[in-house]
Amino acid sequence: MTTRQPIVTICGHVDHGKTSILDCFRDSCVQEGEAGGITQKISFTLFPIEQMKKACPLIEKSKLNLKIPGFLFIDTPGHAAFTNLRKRGGSLADLAVLVIDINEGIKPQTAEVIQILKHNKTPFIIALNKIDNISGWRQIDSDLKKSIEMQSPNVKQIFDERYMTLIGSLNSHGFESDLYYNIEDFTKKIAMIPCSAKSKSGIPELMMMLCGLSQKYLSEKLELGKDAKGVTLEIKKEKSQNYIEAILYDGELSKKDEIAVASFSGEPIITRIRILEEIQPLCSKFSPKDKVQASTGLRIQLVEKADILPGMPFVIFKNNKKEIEEIFKKQISESIKTEKQGIIVKADSLGSLEALLVLLKQNNISVVKAGIGKISKTDLISAKANLEINELDSLILGFNVDIDEEAKEIRGKIKVITNDVVYKLIEDTVKYREEKRKEIEKKRLMELATICKLKMLPQYVFRNSNPAIFGVRIEAGKLVSGTNVINEKGEKVGRIKNIQADRKSVDQANEGMEVAISIPRKNFERQLKEIEFLYSDISASQFKTFKKNKDLLSNNEIKTLQEINQIKGLVD
Repeated sequence: MTTRQPIVTICGHVDHGKTSILDCFRDSCVQEGEAGGITQKISFTLFPIEQMKKACPLIEKSKLNLKIPGFLFIDTPGHAAFTNLRKRGGSLADLAVLVIDINEGIKPQTAEVIQILKHNKTPFIIALNKIDNISGWRQIDSDLKKSIEMQSPNVKQIFDERYMTLIGSLNSHGFESDLYYNIEDFTKKIAMIPCSAKSKSGIPELMMMLCGLSQKYLSEKLELGKDAKGVTLEIKKEKSQNYIEAILYDGELSKKDEIAVASFSGEPIITRIRILEEIQPLCSKFSPKDKVQASTGLRIQLVEKADILPGMPFVIFKNNKKEIEEIFKKQISESIKTEKQGIIVKADSLGSLEALLVLLKQNNISVVKAGIGKISKTDLISAKANLEINELDSLILGFNVDIDEEAKEIRGKIKVITNDVVYKLIEDTVKYREEKRKEIEKKRLMELATICKLKMLPQYVFRNSNPAIFGVRIEAGKLVSGTNVINEKGEKVGRIKNIQADRKSVDQANEGMEVAISIPRKNFERQLKEIEFLYSDISASQFKTFKKNKDLLSNNEIKTLQEINQIKGLVD
């Protein structure tokens, strides 16, 4: 049996030290060269077993007979839910290292990553990074356990409090966890490995845990298949040539092979390979190859110039188009499930689209249409159709994508929310939908009656009678033409026939506006001059409805409602 490299995703909250930990493994300093020290794209690192033994003397020391040929590490942006890079039937990653800053604990993105790991059933371990940031921490011994136990009592107390708090937080997410040296059965508890990417303390133990768990629990899963299977990660342009960066997660791929790449339309793209390159060990450079074996990172130039989308699976083509079509169709429909009604979602790759759909489902937000690429004119037309069915669903979400120019021209009132931070996108969506729901409910409520308080402006009398036309300021609520008004004593004044703002007739006016109103069959001088305020005339049942829905009203509207109740004595 040939064993392939386990694929390990390094994931977690932005700035918790994912790339720094990977740098310790590969002994590089990539992190310092990144924009703002934040990973901007997915990158992979091939880590052969020979180098691993050099980096981690504990492997030889413990006499661990490793059968795995090494690891393929994937460093993922903390600001994207790339933890579910996909292959058929689950996550592309065999294992994950969840990096958590011991001093900051579980942040929103950490919680999101945990949800996705849970959803994909991806086994993971926790790198409790930045132990050196605990005030007074010293690296006393090369043995991590001894070093922890020999810390001064107050430092040890802070460490214990922080990791125990994390155990509690992970428990609330449905995971039992403990420090790695306290665990007997690793199938029942998630192992925490305290470490520091800065001082490299705990890094050999982290590596050792990865080796041990891969060896013990993944041996069957790591059996190398015959046929090549992979996932496209990024489409790159270099000197007018298009390259695909991809991961081969099973089988062997030859430069002479034809491959079939899935498309969103369902029709696979069948193409030959012009250039096949493999990632070099512990390096970000590629070298040309005639044949490569999983698991590995690739750069491929294809003969076909078709539009290939990031995140799409590919397989070796053996004149079996119908069979491949079925496999791809099943794979994409399994992961991109939509409802009969809901919002429209676009993302930059299949993996991030799936992650977004998982998180939206957890927030009870239905999706009617999902796709990869820019927000298009077609998406906006679909959203406008949604507007007629359900105003709440007239919304387009874009993860890491823009609106194309053609679509901008017809955008109109359609709400578009975009972000390259997926948890922020979800947060903004939940907030917008809640505000929109209240707005819709309030609109329905105000259709029954209007809460309104008007301050008379006697200096602006435009006509004394038949009808009386004069100025008012809207102190609270909304004034709608046709509203019946009363005075401060509860006496009926009449019905507002017309409203004028800036010499133009309007159907309604909002709080803070000064407008002219007309009331038929009234003489301003005799009947209205002494009045200071006018109020909308509401019934006892309307008052009760407003009171029941007071969460939809502003403070000024609630205050006005109470004043109307006092004037009319509607409810005790």
